[in-house]
Amino acid sequence: MARNPVAQTAFGPMVLAAVEQNEPPERRLVDDDLAELFLPAPLRWLVAATRAAPIRRLMVRGSEYTGPGLWANLACRKRFIADKLDEALPDIDAVVILGAGFDTRPYLLTRRIRVPVFEVDLPVNVARKAETVRRVLGELPLSVRLVALDFERDDLLTSLAEHGYRTDYRAFFICEGVTQYLTEDGVRRTLEGLRAAAAGSRLVFTYVRRDFIDGTNRYGTRTLYRSVRQRHQLWRFGLEPDEVAGFIAEYGWRLVEQAGPDDLVRRYVEPTGRKLEASQLEWSAYAEKI
Repeated sequence: MARNPVAQTAFGPMVLAAVEQNEPPERRLVDDDLAELFLPAPLRWLVAATRAAPIRRLMVRGSEYTGPGLWANLACRKRFIADKLDEALPDIDAVVILGAGFDTRPYLLTRRIRVPVFEVDLPVNVARKAETVRRVLGELPLSVRLVALDFERDDLLTSLAEHGYRTDYRAFFICEGVTQYLTEDGVRRTLEGLRAAAAGSRLVFTYVRRDFIDGTNRYGTRTLYRSVRQRHQLWRFGLEPDEVAGFIAEYGWRLVEQAGPDDLVRRYVEPTGRKLEASQLEWSAYAEKI
């Protein structure tokens, strides 16, 4: 199967979620008992090694070398999304995960509720996900549909409709750690595809700051900047917090809440007693379709 630099990034968030399961429950930032199972064998071995607290602490410190605060960013954004989804579940008819990667959220959801869940991602990731689900669960749950899509070229609404999505669904859309990998045209194409979403639908997404993309502020992440901007040009799009409301309003969405790194640390990290700081590089936003 052909390698795709963007597709290769799908494993990182799930490694973090799996490692977090080795923390005592009161110190854990993410609860996900499927995360480790969804990883390929070499990464499962790595996660298993972090059951020893010193190795686990070493891994977290190692993540700081790439980008100070990124461990907290990734963990907190997952908690923020989980909280918003939990709040919305009584009022929604479907869940759509854009750039799903190896996210286990659809399979955790099937334990609690029966709504259609659409996982949208690059064809290479969809193929890997199907193989992984068969390995771990034996078969794909009937409520989960895998949708292969190139966000830069394909029509999102058409692709979803081909897999049973209906525009009268009040849907909960998740776009976690995706927008930075797209061009502005790709982001706008995606939002255009969501324009037809029913009133009352929800959208939660993350974004990186534009001043990082243009190199004005590297937020202390020289290694990360070299990797995602200078060597491979993986990250291509950013926003500033005061631009978000106007940007999504063009497509019929009302900004309900923005969560900056400091707020997320206060909300999720401080109650655990862990000493983790988050980078100002990435923010989370929550919106409703009007």
